[in-house]
Amino acid sequence: MLYTQIACAIALSAVVHANPEPSPANAAAAGGGSTGTTLSANAIQSGSFNDGSNEVGSAEVGQALSLTSQNNFINNCAGKTLTNGLQITTGSCNGITMGDIPAKTAMVSSVIINPQTGGQAIASDTSFNITVQMANIVAGQFTNADATYYAAPQALQGGQVVGHTHVTVQDMGKSLNPTTALDATQFAFFKGINDAGNGKGLLTAAVTGGLPAGNYRVCTMASAANHQPVIMPVAQRGTADDCTKFTVSGNGNTANAASNNGATGDAAAAAAASAVKDPGPTGAAGAAGAAATTAAGTGNANAGGKGAAGGAGFGGGAKGAAGAGAAGAGAAGAGAAGAGAA
Repeated sequence: MLYTQIACAIALSAVVHANPEPSPANAAAAGGGSTGTTLSANAIQSGSFNDGSNEVGSAEVGQALSLTSQNNFINNCAGKTLTNGLQITTGSCNGITMGDIPAKTAMVSSVIINPQTGGQAIASDTSFNITVQMANIVAGQFTNADATYYAAPQALQGGQVVGHTHVTVQDMGKSLNPTTALDATQFAFFKGINDAGNGKGLLTAAVTGGLPAGNYRVCTMASAANHQPVIMPVAQRGTADDCTKFTVSGNGNTANAASNNGATGDAAAAAAASAVKDPGPTGAAGAAGAAATTAAGTGNANAGGKGAAGGAGFGGGAKGAAGAGAAGAGAAGAGAAGAGAA
């Protein structure tokens, strides 16, 4: 095994010999990876050489073999549709490194303070706040979700992840305990919390106009500055996020205009699809942004089958204006309850 690792290291060194360890004067440009296009010798990770079958922990039953690479997968996305900072709804490949990972003692954690599980039902069509307490995150840091989505590595400040969180609310139907997984393309409310709150991890999102009566689940989604889920140092840990279930009582029927308007929803969907196919500056990006914004209209971002519900840069329902990110333009669904950048 040791012989194999040595042989692989020698082979990879040959690949990167043209770009040796940078001198101190060039460390920012070459060592930092901001301008160089060749893998630096001091950035090689031999962990990619092995599939895990002969390493520590290989005795676990049912363990899958890891993909391997002699150049740390630097060309993994060659020939594929590149993410390229966009929210491409049809799928893509992102070659940006994961980035800096915090110590085990500084892992991100969240707990939803309001609404409370088993708490008093919230009145329909009534504004309320979703409140989250977080730990070990430099909150309020977010980049342009329409142009830099997943486009830079996770970073740390003072040992803590630099980023932000989101809250997403989904209608659970007739029960608080459904047995079918919810459709991730559908949500009743979504918002990125882009401020630092009280400076001590206490963050708030206002659900202006409230929600219709029903059973709901609210979850947090902690992210690095470029919107990727936070990366933690160990597998066995508590989750970085939290979810809670709550009910909304009454006869209210607040809804986003586009969610209940098939023609409007289809128009937004068509614009988004066009933008994904041709996201360039001379393509359908501008038109998609305008069409998506028009389709979004106003309202509380109630997610319908064709809605353009809530959350700038993230779009809405199954046929909503979710392509705003892919288009590189537009803040789809900036409704009263769904407004806010990703």
